[in-house]
Amino acid sequence: MAYSFFAYLSRLKLISRWSLMRNTQPENDAEHSLQVAMIAHAIAVIGRDRYGREVDPEHVLSLAVYHDATEVMTGDLPTPVKYHNDGLRDAYRRLEDLSADRLLSLLPEDMRPAFLPYLKQEKGYARDVVKAADRICAYIKCLEEKRAGNREFDYAAKNVRESIDAIDLPEVGVFLKDFLPAFEMTLDELNHPS
Repeated sequence: MAYSFFAYLSRLKLISRWSLMRNTQPENDAEHSLQVAMIAHAIAVIGRDRYGREVDPEHVLSLAVYHDATEVMTGDLPTPVKYHNDGLRDAYRRLEDLSADRLLSLLPEDMRPAFLPYLKQEKGYARDVVKAADRICAYIKCLEEKRAGNREFDYAAKNVRESIDAIDLPEVGVFLKDFLPAFEMTLDELNHPS
């Protein structure tokens, strides 16, 4: 029997993000998941090493890799739709849960327990770090679009930044202070910092 779990996940590269907005540079779920994974890992390392958090950064990295996996079944529903009201939000959560079940069914039965925590992520510090990294990546996308002269992302940038600033994790602030400014540099500036 051929199991299609990873073949389905390979289609994350076909799921476009920011579908209601004009983009100068398209972004897909596969690219986004990699960036979220790298940033979530870094935030977890800062949390562990500077703030004494009991966290496995590699586990956080794995959670981040799979954080949008269900979108291979649902697509990336635009934020204004997904969070329009409690009814839509709850319905979308149920849809994500059904999608996670469907994805799990595409694995051999003995592998399902190992992947369950990644497809149905439990509340807690590790998930909070992934959510923070997800927001940071959305903000980076907004910065990139704004630098390209795309005013379409002005309002999103303001709202996303406010949501990041409301996160009560000092390691997120450290990441923003130490790493975010470089995302506004040109390649020449990155190669020749002053």
